[in-house]
This record gives sequence, structure tokens and C-alpha cells, in this order.
Amino acid sequence: MSFTEEMKDKILRGKWIGREEALRLAEEPLEELRQAADEIRRKVCGSGFDLCTIVNAKCGRCSEDCRYCAQSAHYRTACEESYPLLSTQELLEDARRNAQQGVLRYSIVTSGRRLSEEEVEQACESIRRIRAEVPIEVCVSFGLLDEVQFRKIKAAGASRVHCNLESSARYFPSVCTTHTYEEKIRTLQAAKRAGLSICSGGILGLGETMEDRIDMVLTARELGVKSIPVNLLNPIPGTPYENRVPLDNEEACRCVALFRFLIPDASIRLAGGRGLLGDKGEACFLSGANAAISGDMLTTAGITVETDMELLRSSGFEVKRHDG
Repeated sequence: MSFTEEMKDKILRGKWIGREEALRLAEEPLEELRQAADEIRRKVCGSGFDLCTIVNAKCGRCSEDCRYCAQSAHYRTACEESYPLLSTQELLEDARRNAQQGVLRYSIVTSGRRLSEEEVEQACESIRRIRAEVPIEVCVSFGLLDEVQFRKIKAAGASRVHCNLESSARYFPSVCTTHTYEEKIRTLQAAKRAGLSICSGGILGLGETMEDRIDMVLTARELGVKSIPVNLLNPIPGTPYENRVPLDNEEACRCVALFRFLIPDASIRLAGGRGLLGDKGEACFLSGANAAISGDMLTTAGITVETDMELLRSSGFEVKRHDG
């Protein structure tokens, strides 16, 4: 029996694999790894595929220096657009359009370190209206909020909070210096205490090692994360990462497969940068992924919901919520 088969059987017996086992798996033959991860996905999660969209609800002028981001005020990029938090009516209409296309989750994302108290109140009113009038789940990504603020957001009707770890604790200072890894962890813990589910993954291709990627997902596992966004760096001109070479399809598939081994019951969610892959992520969907962000990303074009729906049907998936 190969090591990949041994680890697959261990997971299907209800056990978790550890760090050293994951590092060894990363060196195993790709096709066998992909097939085993897909089998784990089918047996643990079934054929469901969790589809969400995001809206850039507050854009630009961000104080943080995340080195991949077009919206950071620290860099000169082509993203010159800047606007305050969208109105309740704008968000309501956008959420309705997405629900009509069959999208399951609508994520309201804002730039900046955190929303102000006034903005939190405005966002809560928007969430209440969406939940009252549109059959769609609402997720939020509002920055480094505290438990009291998250409790307000939960009471308004949101079900999930997103805050990406981005990479490992070791590598994170190479990605951002204006906030810390510990602050991100405290944010996720506060959201969880407030009764919200938590969504946290990272960006691949920042210069991190496979060890960093595995450590990131192990940290997410320890925090109880069940939705893992997998972003592929889209090098933005004007940012410090503008000259980095994006991951190829094989490396993306290997990472997705490893993440499925590490958190067998999670939504492994293809996110930003998926459009850089020639097959729009299809090979990753057959390597253990079972979720995606569809439509446009924050400042870059994505893949249309209609295209994704067709791709998922042809790959044998059924679009439905997966909560882990």
C-alpha cells in the first residue's frame, strides 16, 4: 500500500493526519494524491458544491500594507476607485441578483483595517434587509472587529465571518506589517464566540514554502475553520508582488488535495486567481475542492456564475450549502 493510500484510509477511519505526514504527502505522486483527495471529498462531503459570491462593498484607501493588494494606499496601482460603504439598497439589489442566479452565499467585503462603529450599524441594517427579503446566506469580511461587534452582526442575520490568515505565522510578516497574525487569530476567535461560523484560508504564490501552506491550514484546523478559501496570487502591477510567477495548475491541484487531507470535512473553496488557470479550476474541483467564489473578485475579473454552474454540472456536482 502506498503512503497516499495509507493516509487516505486513516482519514476515512475518522482520524486526522499530522504535520509530518502532510509534508511527506506533499512529495507523493500528484495523480494518486488527487484521486485520493477526491475520494475523501466524495465519501466525507458527498457531491455538494458550496457556491458564493463577494461584493466590494467599500473600496480603496486601505491603511494596511498587504503586499498583494491593489487597494492598499501604500502602493500605486491601476485601482484608483475609492468609495464608502455601499447603501443598503445597493447591497440588497446586488444580493437579489446573485440569489436569482442560484448563488448560496453572499459575502459583503470591505477595505480597511476595520469598519467604524457607524459603519457596523449601517452594515447590520443592510444584512437585516437582505435576510428579510432575499433567500441567500450573508457572510461578512469587515476587518479586525471584536466580539461585541460580531454579536451585532450575528443578530442582524449574518452567518459567517471571513478573515484570511494568508499564510503561516512564520511567513506572515513578509506579507503584511501593519497588523499581526495574532490579531487575525483573535478576530476569528471573537467571531466564533459570537456564534458565527468562520472562513479563513490564504493566498498561494507569495513566496511561501509548502511547509508554510500546510502550517496555515493546520492553524485553521485548530481554530475550527470549515471554509478554506484557496487564492492564487494574481500579481498586480504596482504592488511588491507584481513580478511573481503565478502557480501552475499542477501546484494548485497539489495544494488543494493536501488541504482536503488536512481538513476532510471542510469546504475547500477556490477563490481569487482561479481565472488564471486555463481550465477555470476544473482540475482542482476533481482534486478535493468542493466550493468556490464565483463572479468577479474585489478588483479583478472572475468567472461568471453561469459559466461556473455549467462547469459544476458537467463535473458531477450539485450546488448546495456545505457547512462542514
